[in-house]
Amino acid sequence: MSLRIYNTLTRALEPLSPLQPGHVRMYVCGMTIYDFCHIGHARMAMAFDMVQRWLKYSGYRVTYVRNITDIDDKIIRRALERGISIRALTDEMIEVMHADIGKLGIESPTLEPRATEYVPQMLDLISQLQAKGLAYQSRSGDVNYAVRKFAGYGKLSGKSLDELRAGERVAVLDGKEDPLDFVLWKAAKESEPDDAKWDSAALGHDYGRGRPGWHIECSAMSCQTLGETFDIHGGGVDLQFPHHENEIAQSEGASGKPVASLWMHNGMVQIDNEKMSKSLGNFFTIREVLAKYDPQTVRFFLLRTHYRTDLNYSDVHLDDARNSLKRLYTALDLVKPAPLQIDWTQPYAARFKAAMDDDFGTPEAVAVLFEVAGEVNKSKSVEMAGLLKALGGCLGLLQGDPQEFLQAGAKLDESAILALIARRADAKAARNFVEADRIRKDLMAQGIVLKDSSTGTSWEVVK
Repeated sequence: MSLRIYNTLTRALEPLSPLQPGHVRMYVCGMTIYDFCHIGHARMAMAFDMVQRWLKYSGYRVTYVRNITDIDDKIIRRALERGISIRALTDEMIEVMHADIGKLGIESPTLEPRATEYVPQMLDLISQLQAKGLAYQSRSGDVNYAVRKFAGYGKLSGKSLDELRAGERVAVLDGKEDPLDFVLWKAAKESEPDDAKWDSAALGHDYGRGRPGWHIECSAMSCQTLGETFDIHGGGVDLQFPHHENEIAQSEGASGKPVASLWMHNGMVQIDNEKMSKSLGNFFTIREVLAKYDPQTVRFFLLRTHYRTDLNYSDVHLDDARNSLKRLYTALDLVKPAPLQIDWTQPYAARFKAAMDDDFGTPEAVAVLFEVAGEVNKSKSVEMAGLLKALGGCLGLLQGDPQEFLQAGAKLDESAILALIARRADAKAARNFVEADRIRKDLMAQGIVLKDSSTGTSWEVVK
């Protein structure tokens, strides 16, 4: 079965058929970097990390572009609050972002363009839209997109203009011709710092001093890095409207060509059935989560739910994820895996591949991992252990040392635990089983479980 992906635009599963055979070009809307990234940002980055990995395992060359928004109202406000330049703030936050998502094993995209590096291209695109009658400059100096003049507006969200108009929440301001119109170029304000303003005249345009709107940046960057039409456009489902709808209006309004063959949207992270977001104040940063849970557990937690499904965040769910992942690592601790290349005709491997080829079905793929772990436990086969590790590697899982994972988070240091294990062995040798059992129970009370085997006693952490 060829790889099929759910296309948000058509609301159907469609086969991946790259415009350039063997080469997938993918653009994903990345983070606005004014603060630490939260676990919702990690969900998006993880979803498309998984996509990038599987495309490569499927034999495709991948050009993956994930942009950085490094100029907007929140960034300007935060820089002013901290008394530093916008560039100093965004450089710092980009470094933090890379460190935090890197700990989760999220691979770097091929390209990571910053919005501020593409202002000339944004202005060129705005000019094209104005020449086609799709953009106009209001008396405030802002340049706006004339939504009603683009015939296809609403096709991604599935909403008609009348429905959107009925739900509008903003009034016509400063000469905006329609409340649905959105800003492409924001005229400079006296209150804004100089490093938040570009002189459009110096860049060959007559829009005055100002800065780009949010939506125009992705249209310009995707076109410049991947071309007018590419294979996959992705992002969080919260971007479907208005951001991605507006991207379509801008890009297709200018070029007359489809932006992307396939549109992908990952589900949200929720707390108490409410979207996690900084605006609602109900978020946990990646750093806060990693202070309590190891990166592999967090990665497994994010991947075992299908990328399009909303994910409920809680300590209970993360504890369950760690306990589940321990079962897989316990199998690899039991049997040293043999290095191998995956034979995709092998029954378990074939089922894993079928799951992933069906819109990246990680829940079913993870279920296969547990079945393979069960076979390892029964057969003690080094080949099956090797298959378990190799299939886990397709998702960026199970590549760590099993002992390190199983022993992570111990309240006692390893030397103290090993000393107690030795004392217990001496007690058993002296047939002092009461003392041996007391040591075992004392360790259990501190979250350490002992596992006796023919080769000796090992230990792991339990919660």
